[in-house]
Amino acid sequence: MEWTLERLNQFVAVADCGSMTQAARRLGRAQSAVSMAMGLLEADLGLALFHRVGRSVHLTPAGEVMLLEARALLNQAQALDLRARGLAAGQAARLCVSLDEALPYPPFARLLRELAQQFPALELTLLNGTAAEVARDVQTRRAELAFQFDRGPADAQFAQRYVAGVPQMVFVARSHALAATSHGPVTREDLAAHRQLVMHIEGVEDLVISPRIWRSDSFYVMADMLADGIGWGILPRNIAQTPDIEPRIVALDCPELRLPPLAVRMLSLQGAVLDGTALWIQQRLAALLIQGG
Repeated sequence: MEWTLERLNQFVAVADCGSMTQAARRLGRAQSAVSMAMGLLEADLGLALFHRVGRSVHLTPAGEVMLLEARALLNQAQALDLRARGLAAGQAARLCVSLDEALPYPPFARLLRELAQQFPALELTLLNGTAAEVARDVQTRRAELAFQFDRGPADAQFAQRYVAGVPQMVFVARSHALAATSHGPVTREDLAAHRQLVMHIEGVEDLVISPRIWRSDSFYVMADMLADGIGWGILPRNIAQTPDIEPRIVALDCPELRLPPLAVRMLSLQGAVLDGTALWIQQRLAALLIQGG
């Protein structure tokens, strides 16, 4: 067969317009050239694609089937062209990103929508887990990048880049004894009198005030325990605002605890060269986290 992508494109234009003349105008070609191209395409395929009635044309049953095939082939050709252009420009062909499950979701959802538009040829894999699990994904080369809450110094094998910060506060269940003081400030001494729920990551000790502590390696598990009245704890604001948690808890004002925003960082292996796609993701996510998604 000697048909070309150009002839398939002309075939689709004629089918859409229902006229050789109108299709020629759309394509910026002479009507005679388009008409000749359709005749050659029919000869190459050994099929009559159109019924010709005066200046109008209508697809034959075979033409309707071939139109579907032509559209699919042209879409594949466009995808190939986009992939080639992206690779030639130094963009990643594939990327695996691992996300800390506790990070705010709306900014990431918007990031993914924009990523699909910005890098349409990218083959993306997303992984999710605790902060420790996403770091392990990079360590084992399962993922090129990981985004996590900063819970202490990263191992020397990681390169880390600061992305943005998420506010964190002290929270307690509405049914907890400390909630009675939520209309005014509480002291460290008040907090120390009650069980504290602490985020646990191996090798990292979080801020501990109470002599009685429970630990969890998941902010979501910790938030659920907190909402059940088991103790008080420090949570990122986005975790506290989840629909099943927010109605059950209240924030405490403790002037003695000035909690800085909880940093979000991007991890990659030391020595890994970050391409334009990875850097775009970091910069765009920083902007979205600051905006709140």
